[in-house]
Amino acid sequence: MKTVAVLGGGIGGLAASYYLTKSPQVTKVIVCESSGRFGGWLWSTRRSDGAVFEHGPRGIRPAGAVGQNTLNMVEDLGLQGEVLPVTYSHVASKNRYLYVGGELHRMPSGISGVVQTVPPFSRPILLSVARDLLVRRGKEEDESIHSFVSRRLGEELANIAIDSLCRGVFAGDCRKLSVRSCFPPLYNAEQQRGSIVLGMLLGTGNDSGPQVVPGALAQRSRREAWAQWSLRRGMESLPEAIADWLAQSGRVQLHPHASVKQIRPSVSGWEIQLEDGTISADHIISALPAKALSAVLPSSLQTLAQQLQDIVTVTVAVVNLEYKGSILPVTGFGHLVPSSEDRGVLGVVYDSVPFPEHNSSNGDTTRLTVMMGGAWFQEVFGNPEEVTEGRLLATATEAVRSHLGVTVEPSWSRVALHRDCIPQYYLGHWRRVESMRRYIKERNLPLSLIGSSYSGVSVNDVIFSGRSSAEALLGTGV
Repeated sequence: MKTVAVLGGGIGGLAASYYLTKSPQVTKVIVCESSGRFGGWLWSTRRSDGAVFEHGPRGIRPAGAVGQNTLNMVEDLGLQGEVLPVTYSHVASKNRYLYVGGELHRMPSGISGVVQTVPPFSRPILLSVARDLLVRRGKEEDESIHSFVSRRLGEELANIAIDSLCRGVFAGDCRKLSVRSCFPPLYNAEQQRGSIVLGMLLGTGNDSGPQVVPGALAQRSRREAWAQWSLRRGMESLPEAIADWLAQSGRVQLHPHASVKQIRPSVSGWEIQLEDGTISADHIISALPAKALSAVLPSSLQTLAQQLQDIVTVTVAVVNLEYKGSILPVTGFGHLVPSSEDRGVLGVVYDSVPFPEHNSSNGDTTRLTVMMGGAWFQEVFGNPEEVTEGRLLATATEAVRSHLGVTVEPSWSRVALHRDCIPQYYLGHWRRVESMRRYIKERNLPLSLIGSSYSGVSVNDVIFSGRSSAEALLGTGV
């Protein structure tokens, strides 16, 4: 009955295709991916000695409906035996660090961490919590994350902890990012309860969020209190398993090296111009980055193209390092670096701590990943097209030396430069997305927008956006 073209073969496009093929309403799904591999930013290197290195996301959180949805998919794909869980009681969950003033500081946790003054903070976190209960509700429709947290919890927390957190999650500047779009639970807590603390304790009274029935694997994650999880052969195993599942379904055509040049409205839906031909589809689900989609839209959709063009993205350098022996002075998940300390280095992940299963089978080694650039990439490193791998590697190894006191050289390294990989939800992002969706609906365009450009940058969010698009198109739950 329907031919659906899915533009983009990252995790969002693959997820949308997966949910579409669960319905008999769709006879054919055509996935167009410009690169030679499917999976997008879920990208793993597997060495012959068993070592696994992640160049994108390295773990997924199981929390919430979207987290349970992903685990349901993992179970459906038969990957439950490959899951590597990390519980909340694990040292990688309990110990997270900030690099401030040239030193590593463990993030406060537990009762003692809340009531005592713990460096790098100059007063107990409890005082910030008490302040939140006394501050009036904000009246603005949107606010930067830095302004919101400064107002409710104090400037020190905003300058150090929240600045670092936004660099770790969004590779972005909390002074520009929208609290409403980046952290909806915080915004809703203030709107509904007048306080972050009360909102977290009592709930926001908003039950309109997605409802997902947890399968056996998701129930296990709750029972065992998982904080995050990965897969034995790396996160790329997930898109690989989806692609295999799609290929075996008999209704999906997977086209690598299929860069979309132009899309044009047709009598039945769309004509999609590729480098080597044209395909027709009744409906398009675009999992392309917003700017990439804007570049291929017809001139008749110029208003939509301009709104898509306005969504900014940042470039991140990911440097994987392997060292011989146990070289870490502390154990934990890793450390983040506030922009006031080092604008170029966002943080260092101690990969061997949460996932020792990914270490080499040949002797004792330590795997680290250094994240760099983001919103500060051009300021620190210049044009991404011109920066050398040598410079990025030197910056990463120097960060490990100065932050962690590691004086030996790495025994193995890999530099990956992810251009325009993380969208930045600036002030008013929610309104822009609402406007685009309204524009599409009012003109009855057979087009769905999914992926990290719109409603969440996490792997869980992107997968769920694929599911939601399939359900909306089919008019059913899947």
